[in-house]
Amino acid sequence: MPTRKPTKAPSIMSEADLAIVRIAPETSFKTKAYEALKEAILKMDIYTTPDPVMLDERALSERLGVSRTPIREAIAMLEQDGFVKTVPRRGIVVVRKTKNEIVDMIRAWAALESMAARLITTTARKKDISALRDFFKDFGKDRLPQDHVEEYSKANIAFHQAVLALSESPVLIDMTNDILLHVRGYRQLTIGRVDRTATSLPEHLAIIEALEERDTELAEKLARDHTLGLASYVEAHGQELFS
Repeated sequence: MPTRKPTKAPSIMSEADLAIVRIAPETSFKTKAYEALKEAILKMDIYTTPDPVMLDERALSERLGVSRTPIREAIAMLEQDGFVKTVPRRGIVVVRKTKNEIVDMIRAWAALESMAARLITTTARKKDISALRDFFKDFGKDRLPQDHVEEYSKANIAFHQAVLALSESPVLIDMTNDILLHVRGYRQLTIGRVDRTATSLPEHLAIIEALEERDTELAEKLARDHTLGLASYVEAHGQELFS
C-alpha cells in the first residue's frame, strides 16, 4: 500500500505577519476588532507560501486587548466578507483564491485602474502626476529592477496604489481595496520572474508619460494593457508560481 506523503503544518501567524494596533476602550469592540483585523489581513502576504495561513482566536484576543466575544463576532463578519473561513477541527483560515479567481480579479483591477488613469488625465495636478516617477527613481540601466527584486516589488505595489489614489475616486479606491490582498500577492509573486521584470519598468514609465501628456486614451490603454499582461501571465504560469 503506498505511503502518504506527510502534510506540511499550516503557517501560524507571527507578530511580524499582522501589523495590529491595540484597541483603545470603545463601546463597539466588535466593529473596532473587525476594522483592525481586516486592515491587518490586507497587509499580509498570504501568497508567499503554499501553506494555509491560520489565525488564532486566543492570540488575537490578547493582542487586541479585548475579550474573545468581539473577536468571534469580527471573525464572523470577515467570513461573511470572504476574507476568512472557519474550518472544522482546524481553525480560522485566511481565504486564498484559486488561479481562475485571481485572473478574474486582476482583469477587474485592470478595468478599474484604466478608469483611474482616465480620471487622472483630466483632474490631477501635473506635479502630482510627475511625483509618480519617484517610485522608480532608484532604478534604471545602472540599477536594474531584477537585481533588486524585493525593493522593486514594493515600489511596484506602491505605484499602482498611488495611481488609484490619484484618481480621487472613493468608489474606485473602495472597489480595489476589496481585491487588493489577492492582486497584490500575485504581483509580488510574479515580479521576480525575469520575463515580467524586464518589461515592468518601461511600461510603468510609459504610463506616467501618457498621464503627464494628458493623453487620456493612451494612458487608459497602457494602464489596462499593463495589468492585463499580469492576468495573462498568471493564467499561463499560475501553477508554477509556488514551485
